[in-house]
Amino acid sequence: MINIQIKSFSELSTQELYDLLQLRSEVFVVEQDCVYQDVDGKDQKALHVLGTKDHKLVAYTRLFKPGDYFEEASIGRVVVAKNQRQFKYGYDIMKASIEAINTYYNETTIKISAQFYLKTFYNNLGFIEVGNTYLEDDIPHIAMFKK
Repeated sequence: MINIQIKSFSELSTQELYDLLQLRSEVFVVEQDCVYQDVDGKDQKALHVLGTKDHKLVAYTRLFKPGDYFEEASIGRVVVAKNQRQFKYGYDIMKASIEAINTYYNETTIKISAQFYLKTFYNNLGFIEVGNTYLEDDIPHIAMFKK
């Protein structure tokens, strides 16, 4: 079980910001061997969903209201620490993120840009793929919606 907190950028402590940037870099840059600009100037607009276990960040997403990233509300930077994936915390953090979009933004339609190999994971959460795959940072992605 993870403890989930939702915070705006200004509510994040310096340590929380460091931890989320470190986790994102650990997975998206190092593990996936993808050189890209993770610090993209969008974190300031996002709500940050932090999943901790034993006071350590193990899962994370960031949320956007409609118009701040896509036309629809969106969830991005979905990440779970490699050594914690067997506990299926991805489902916990995503369910909390979906609920937070409804609570904070009063929205039920959500768009994500999903890494293609995770399509079934997102299908299990009610997301449906739309369109063809495309490359984002040299990784196959697909647009998916939940209504």
